[in-house]
Amino acid sequence: MKINRPKISPGLSLTKFDDIFNEEDLLLEMCEISNPDFTNEAIDRVKISDAVIKNGVFTNTHFNDMDLLDVRFENCDLSNVKMPKSSIHRVEFVDCKLIGCEFPESSIGNVKFDSSHLDWCTFSESKLEKVIFQRSSLENADFYSCKFKEIVYDECKLNEAIFDETSLKGVDISTSEFRSLNVSLEALKGCKVSSHQAVQFATLIGLIIKDE
Repeated sequence: MKINRPKISPGLSLTKFDDIFNEEDLLLEMCEISNPDFTNEAIDRVKISDAVIKNGVFTNTHFNDMDLLDVRFENCDLSNVKMPKSSIHRVEFVDCKLIGCEFPESSIGNVKFDSSHLDWCTFSESKLEKVIFQRSSLENADFYSCKFKEIVYDECKLNEAIFDETSLKGVDISTSEFRSLNVSLEALKGCKVSSHQAVQFATLIGLIIKDE
C-alpha cells in the first residue's frame, strides 16, 4: 500500500523546541530540531509542520489538540505522551519509542510507524486512514472503537492487541505475529490473514482441527 510521505523542504533551519513559546500561535515550521528535551510538560494546540525532529525526549508530556503535518520523528522517545483530539497527517515515526502513548479521538492519515515500539499505546475512538505499522511492536495496544480504512500491520507484534468494536475489514495482519487478540468474530470479517493465523483463530473459538 502506498501512502503520501511527509512533504519536507530542503535546507530546514535549525530550531530549538522551546522556541515554540516565542510564537503566539505555538507554531514550529520549516525546521530541524535535534536532541530536544521536552518532558513532563502540558501544552495545548501545538502546531508543527514541515519539520524533522531527531533524538528527542518528550516523555510524560500532554499535547492536547496537537496538529502535526509533514513531520518526521527519528529516534525519539514519546513514551506516555498524551495527544488527545489531535490531527496527525503525512507523518513518519522512525525508530521511535511510543510505549503507553495516547492518541484518543484523533484523526490519523498517511502515517507510518517504522521499527517503533507502541506497546500499551491507545488509539481509542480515532479515525485511521492509510496508516502503515511496519516492523513495530504493538503488544497490548488498544484500538477500541476505531474507524479503519486502508491499514496495514507489516511484520508487527500484535499479541493481546485490543480491537473491541472495531471492524478489521480490509486490514492486513497476515505478516504479523500474535498468540491471541482481543477481537470479535464479527469484527474479523474481511480481515486479511495468513493460513497459520486462520488456524490460530479457529483454535481460539474452540474448533478442533483434524488433518486427514
